[in-house]
Amino acid sequence: MASEKPIEATGDEPFLGLLDVALLAVLIAGAAWYFLRSRKKEEEPIRSYSIQPTTVSTSSAVENSFIKKLKTSGRSLVVFYGSQTGTGEEFAGRLAKEGIRYRLKGMVADPEECDMEELLQLKDISNSLAVFCLATYGEGDPTDNAMEFYEWINNGDVDLTGLNYAVFGLGNKTYEHYNKVAIHVDKRLEELGATRVFELGLGDDDANIEDDFITWKDRFWPAVCDFFGIEGGGEEVLIRQYRLLEQPDVLPDRIYTGEIARLHSMQNQRPPFDAKNPFLAPIRVNRELHKGGGRSCMHIELNIDGSKMRYDAGDHVAMYPINDKSLVEKLGQLCNADLDTVFSLINTDTDSSKKHPFPCPTTYRTALTHYLEITAIPRTHILKELAEYCSDEADKQLLRSMASITPEGKEKYQSWIQDACRNIVHILEDIKTCRPPIDHVCELLPRLQPRYYSISSSAKLHPTDVHVTAVLVEYKTPTGRVNKGVATTYLKNKQPQDGGEEVKVPVFIRKSQFRLPTKPETPIIMVGPGTGLAPFRGFLQERQFLRDEGKTVGESVLYFGCRKRSEDYIYEAELEEWEKKGTLTLKTAFSRDQEKKVYVQHLLEQDADLIWNVIGENKGHFYICGDAKNMAVDVRNILVKILSSKGNMSEADAVQYLKRMEAQKRYSADVWS
Repeated sequence: MASEKPIEATGDEPFLGLLDVALLAVLIAGAAWYFLRSRKKEEEPIRSYSIQPTTVSTSSAVENSFIKKLKTSGRSLVVFYGSQTGTGEEFAGRLAKEGIRYRLKGMVADPEECDMEELLQLKDISNSLAVFCLATYGEGDPTDNAMEFYEWINNGDVDLTGLNYAVFGLGNKTYEHYNKVAIHVDKRLEELGATRVFELGLGDDDANIEDDFITWKDRFWPAVCDFFGIEGGGEEVLIRQYRLLEQPDVLPDRIYTGEIARLHSMQNQRPPFDAKNPFLAPIRVNRELHKGGGRSCMHIELNIDGSKMRYDAGDHVAMYPINDKSLVEKLGQLCNADLDTVFSLINTDTDSSKKHPFPCPTTYRTALTHYLEITAIPRTHILKELAEYCSDEADKQLLRSMASITPEGKEKYQSWIQDACRNIVHILEDIKTCRPPIDHVCELLPRLQPRYYSISSSAKLHPTDVHVTAVLVEYKTPTGRVNKGVATTYLKNKQPQDGGEEVKVPVFIRKSQFRLPTKPETPIIMVGPGTGLAPFRGFLQERQFLRDEGKTVGESVLYFGCRKRSEDYIYEAELEEWEKKGTLTLKTAFSRDQEKKVYVQHLLEQDADLIWNVIGENKGHFYICGDAKNMAVDVRNILVKILSSKGNMSEADAVQYLKRMEAQKRYSADVWS
């Protein structure tokens, strides 16, 4: 290869002129100043609190191999999570953090980001343990991030001999498939040869999942120590997971302002749109559905034209809300914080794939507005860490007591925190000597989650619009405060103005199994009191659309209930129009329009012949949407009775018949508690 020929100076002219030398000197001096200044900034000591940061590991680039991470960092505990709302991930983090007390250095892992076949290699690490914190979601399904792992252990026949494990499940007893995923994984791991180190733990979100978790955890660690022959844990040390870096010199266009993942994704929108990249949908309509009674129910129409998002009747739309500005300001004042400070929280565990708890760098104002659940009821580990910032010993003991597992402490936590519906702002207002630094509050609070709504429209009729039906959440607490729902309060204030600027909300579509029959001629029964009507409005729009096209459509029976016909009978005109056209058989229960309350359950009991005709004789579909705790349970029990009496079955056979309907997607529930 020919070498480059150097450029020669011509004549007696020097290579650099005097001006060039001067400019070069200035540039070199400037670069040196900038380098030293930035280095000095980085080396500034982090403010020290009574809760010290962990030692920063020197491991290099993030690896997808969790085995390699464990080996290179001298760890033996890995805690996997299956989480839809963040609670499973939070519990996993707490377990991994506590492991250090028991000489088990731990790490948290998302099964979606790991090669789970590496579980076969975990036995090669001394005193290794895999813990699974798994939520059950939907109709007994694993969460999105645990789906592949769940399918792998179900379909594979791997030999997991030598794998030590424990499972904690997160579920809700009001749902039929209570903790199905955790129960199955616990059993399946044992079938594949793994060794259960401690019994399966089951958390019930309908009661007190925090109490369930800390009670299980308190017995879990002694069992782990006994299994591995480790001496019991030393004194508990509270450890910061993230270190604070204030960044006053970051350029404004490098600061996150509410984006979920990609910087500037709200300004430069590009598909595909999903949970990490929501679409900013303009609100076309936001109108009140209730006619009186003091409560509010909103009908909202979101324009998704140009988003390339598609939906079917029965799907959900998810929306990212923001917290109330006055609550954010109040929290800033209570923590004596400048909310416009730009900062990053950096994970002290450099092997973790999660570098920050939320997008960074950002401001405290943005973090508290867009990224953190400031209205959630704080769990006990938050109280334990807040106690360190109390200047009054009595206040410190109160928080520590409520964070403990003593019967008195649990009772106090139940009454003072849960029953009183106190959030972080209320706690700091009422415990006046507790003044934590704002960065630690940001580390402790859980992530603000998207809120899901059943879509109340059909894409056949409204291909570029998604309709939402939502009741405004607002209630008075025992302390005299008024608590407001984050999402519905946010939506209530999003009123489009004629000729004004577009009002937008970040949304994405989540597919559902709640589907109309593939054959339109199949008859259906729908039970949807209150806003449980939402998906059925979409179903009925679709069935009317098909009838208008000349297609044969089966009978559609709707059981709808509310308090009073004159107050909260939503979509009354539409329902009665469909009834008039012969598309709908409408059954209504107005609970407070007569002396004795009447609910949809009573109407179902009276219509045993009709129900058996649809689901027994004509193999129709049955749908429930609404309250899981009472209504859905009652309806299922009534169905079992009807199947038993009209189908001449024993109760056990009727239950099995219903389970077969579920397996065939002929019985579907979209319920919440």
